[in-house]
Amino acid sequence: MGRFFDPSDPGFIADPYPTLNALREEGPIHYDPDFDLWFVTRYQDVRNVQLDRRLGRVKQGHALPHDLRPIQELKLEGWEPYYQIERHSLLMLEPPEHTRIRILINRAFTPRRVKELREPITMIAENLLESLQERSVFDLLADYAQPYSVRVIATLLGAPTEDADLLLDWSHAIVKMYELHCTEEQARTAIEASRDFAAWTAELIASRRSDPKDDLITALCEAETPDGTLTDDEIISTVILLLNAGHEATVNTLGNGTVAAMNHGQAWQQLVEREVAPAIAIEEMMRFDSPLQIFDRYVLEDGVEVAGTALAKGENVAVLFGAANRDPRRFDQPDRFLVDRGDPDHITFGAGVHHCIGASLARLELEIALDRLIEAFPQARLAEPPVREDGFAIRGYRSVNLTTVG
Repeated sequence: MGRFFDPSDPGFIADPYPTLNALREEGPIHYDPDFDLWFVTRYQDVRNVQLDRRLGRVKQGHALPHDLRPIQELKLEGWEPYYQIERHSLLMLEPPEHTRIRILINRAFTPRRVKELREPITMIAENLLESLQERSVFDLLADYAQPYSVRVIATLLGAPTEDADLLLDWSHAIVKMYELHCTEEQARTAIEASRDFAAWTAELIASRRSDPKDDLITALCEAETPDGTLTDDEIISTVILLLNAGHEATVNTLGNGTVAAMNHGQAWQQLVEREVAPAIAIEEMMRFDSPLQIFDRYVLEDGVEVAGTALAKGENVAVLFGAANRDPRRFDQPDRFLVDRGDPDHITFGAGVHHCIGASLARLELEIALDRLIEAFPQARLAEPPVREDGFAIRGYRSVNLTTVG
């Protein structure tokens, strides 16, 4: 599949880190003709790529259909619903359009709004965990992390929580388009999900325009600067991005991180005995087994060097999070899960123009989710070895079954 790794190989998906480590130590940058990508592997070089304004997510300010890998590779027809949500997504924009939309979103997505979510988020976690008290085994992902994350986003938006299952299905379908390898069937499902998710969001926007509430959807509708307001299409893309990126990252960090803590020495016990605070532990969870493994950008100007290699305008550069987050040049004992490491300077949230807009919410969600899980089930342990999902870019488990009996 690829010169350096096959993102569809079950062995690589199960544990990509030996391969990524070897690639990083072989050199800081590698060209893979199969993917037509330059892979950047080392921490400082990845950080430089994230901060360099001469590298952008798209070549011309916003995405064109052929910029989207599945549309280009699969020669899809009927791709318009998927393209429409990506066309206005912050992830697929560069300044000045990105700057205009991000300023407007920041007007609505304030630190105060996130801070005020602590109590309702805690209640969501406690209610879900209480419903599991009589269970001897439960799935950390399906029974806790997934409904928790979707309910948090729904609460933030002001959306009906009874639609949580719909939101989950749409999110799972759409993020398959971000993989290096996406099948035509997956792409068709993602296109249909894009159409349905956009229609659902449009109805919510219309409702808030006629009947404003104290929620993020209303705030996005009302956000204004001298340059104007957000269009409905821009709000739709923002809502879908918040759910897809926020949900997938929260669920997979909690799953990956809990498994890592339970499989590495006394890490879980340190959490249970409150020797390490959840706010500290989640940073190591994000570093050690990142929920996002790859993020690509285009060279926008002539004369750009990445990791000492001159690249031509238009070339595609992909940063490998798993390789960079385990770079021994930056992290001591990088292949060890040190629950008390507490280093927030991993690359998981990105940097520069495309730094994750929901990073503060993600940290709050993860801290509360882990804290309440430990409090409710201190005796929890893995019931069986968990099985990985079949994607590389979005890294997580299909299920993480925990037993709660001693």
